[in-house]
Amino acid sequence: MAGELESASTETGTTFLTGAVPRPKHPWRRRWKAATRRVRELAVVGHALLSTRHPVMAQIVPARFCNLSCTYCNEYDKVSEPVPVPEMLGRIDALAALGTSIITISGGEPLTHPQLDAIIARIRRHGRIAGMITNGYLLMPERIERLNRAGLDHMQISIDNLIPDETSKKSLKVLDRKLEMLREHADFHVNINSVVGGGIQHPEDALTIGRRAIELGFTSTIGIIHDGGGQLKPLGGEERRVWAEMRGWRKSNYSQFNQFQEAIANAEPNHWRCRAGARYLYVCENGLVHYCSQKRGFPGVPVAAYTQADLHREYITEKGCAPNCTVSCVHQISYIDHWRSPQTRSNHPKPTEALVNIEL
Repeated sequence: MAGELESASTETGTTFLTGAVPRPKHPWRRRWKAATRRVRELAVVGHALLSTRHPVMAQIVPARFCNLSCTYCNEYDKVSEPVPVPEMLGRIDALAALGTSIITISGGEPLTHPQLDAIIARIRRHGRIAGMITNGYLLMPERIERLNRAGLDHMQISIDNLIPDETSKKSLKVLDRKLEMLREHADFHVNINSVVGGGIQHPEDALTIGRRAIELGFTSTIGIIHDGGGQLKPLGGEERRVWAEMRGWRKSNYSQFNQFQEAIANAEPNHWRCRAGARYLYVCENGLVHYCSQKRGFPGVPVAAYTQADLHREYITEKGCAPNCTVSCVHQISYIDHWRSPQTRSNHPKPTEALVNIEL
């Protein structure tokens, strides 16, 4: 079928040949939405530079359940029910009341929530930028059109390899048709994130994934994950070559602020001011605010009860876990304030049992 991937086994692995790139259904509508989205994003940056009294980004979990079981991931289970919509809408309202500029839906797998569209629409009704992190498996043209109507601004899909293996089922072989659907139907921005590091058997796969993303008109990023023991290890020769090449690709979005990855690649600590709990919030399925997905339990305050005093306290609190942190969204949001406001309090959260830090 035209546009699908063809594969042929070789002694060195699998060679992929990409076919025709589908055309978007409504190119002028897509361009208009992209232009207005860019204006809104610039306003977010300007507001963040002018004031430190609001969160720039919050990630919120509507469903901890995931349809996949990637071995490096600690952010899912197989038993949880979706969060009821009234509770989710109340949490979105609370984040908006705090002045949160960007609200990103994560999981688990958010597309398993049957009323996800209503949650996205609530984010946009407050005038906030709406994002989503998904594995992409459940995307179909009708679902993409529903996301368009709800007002989704950004989608990130992580693709870890070319062929599914015991580490990850998020492969280009499985997801390429989904990417073509997005190319044809999505009015929102799509970023494809690939990874190198512990557990990824073929780091060169990231180059093929990244090139395919760009061919389809999406942006492409690369992240570094820890090994299965949650430890920082320097990138090996081929991992470093792939990582360096993809970092050199021209970036036009906020992901270009990734200087912190150099130290991570060398298994060295970063010296920075983490603003988690203030400029970045992670709201779990129970409605509690945490520093991030890897430090659940701190501060552990219900989002409905989170106040300006909580934001200020965490803004000036130095996190003892920051030097070895690999969570890119926290680094990137904190980068806005790297030049100001020294942190005068300290908190040293202990590693959460059975958690493995990952690059998002």
